[in-house]
Amino acid sequence: METRRTLLVDAFTAEPLAGNAAGVVPDAEGLSADRMAAVAAELAVSETAFVLPSETADRRLRYFSPRGEVDLCGHATIAAHAHLREAGAIEPGDHTVETNVGVLDVAVDDDGTVRMTQEQPEIRRVDLDYDRLGDALGIDPAALRDVGADLPVAVASTGLPFLMVPVNFFERLSAADPDAAAVETLADEYGAAGVYAFTFDALDADSTLHARAFAPGLGIPEDPVTGTAAGACGAYLREVAAFDGEFPDEMVFEQGHFLDRPGRIRVRVGADVEVGGRAVTALDGRLAVPPGDDDDIVEAEVGSARLIGRPAR
Repeated sequence: METRRTLLVDAFTAEPLAGNAAGVVPDAEGLSADRMAAVAAELAVSETAFVLPSETADRRLRYFSPRGEVDLCGHATIAAHAHLREAGAIEPGDHTVETNVGVLDVAVDDDGTVRMTQEQPEIRRVDLDYDRLGDALGIDPAALRDVGADLPVAVASTGLPFLMVPVNFFERLSAADPDAAAVETLADEYGAAGVYAFTFDALDADSTLHARAFAPGLGIPEDPVTGTAAGACGAYLREVAAFDGEFPDEMVFEQGHFLDRPGRIRVRVGADVEVGGRAVTALDGRLAVPPGDDDDIVEAEVGSARLIGRPAR
C-alpha cells in the first residue's frame, strides 16, 4: 500500500506540544481530495496542510480540517514552511504559495521564523444582540456591552472570516463556556468560520491581547492558536482605531493557554497584513493511504508504532 510522509508540527511556538498542531504532508502530489480529507480526519488536528506543485507560485497548499477543506489556514502555512526549511527543501528568503484565496507571500527568516502575508482585509460591522452573543459564548453580556461602544462586533477576514468579539477583562474571557451549536449557528448566520473573542487584559506584559477562537462548524470546538483570525483581528483593530496615537508596527497576540498549548503570534498591519511565528516538529512518520475508491483501513506508522483508523465518510 502507498505511504506518505506525514508530520505533526506545532506552530506559533518554539517548544513541542505547545502552540497549534498542524498536520503536514510534504509530498501530496497525486492524492485526491477524498484521500486528503481522510488523512486530515485520521490526524484529528484542526488543520492539515498538503504541499503540492504549483504553476503560479513556488508551491501550492491545500488545507483540510477534520470536516473538510478550508480555503486558508495560517498556522498550517507556518508549520509547512518551517518543516520545509528544517528539511532543507527551501532556503531562507521570500517565497510564494498558491492557496484557494490566491497567491500569498511567505518569508522565512534565518532563525526559523515564518511570516505570511494574508489577503487584503475586509471588515464588516454587524448589529448583534449582546444577550444572544453572551449566551452563545457563555460570557456575561455585560462584559461585551462594556467595550461594545468603542469596539463593535464585526466580521473580519484576511482570507477566512471570523466574528470579532471584544471582551472587557481576562477573567470574563477565561470563564467562557460556549454552546457549540449556538456558536456554529451564529457564525453561519454572519458568514464566518467561527468566533474570535479577545481582551486587551493579557497575561504577558509584552502581549497586545489574549484571544480564544471557537469554530465548531469546522469541527474545532476551540482552536489553540489561530493565525488567520489573528491577522483579521489586527486589521479590525486598525479599522476601529483601537489604539491611542500611532498604530503599533507589530503586535503580539497570545492564545491557547486554556488548552494547555500556549502560543504567540506576531501580527503586522501596514500596506499588507502579515502574521508570523516559530514552529517545531513534534511527530514524524508515514501514513498508509488506500486508493480513492478503497474503503479499507488508513494506517499511520511512527517508528515501530502503528495507529489504525478508518477514513472519514
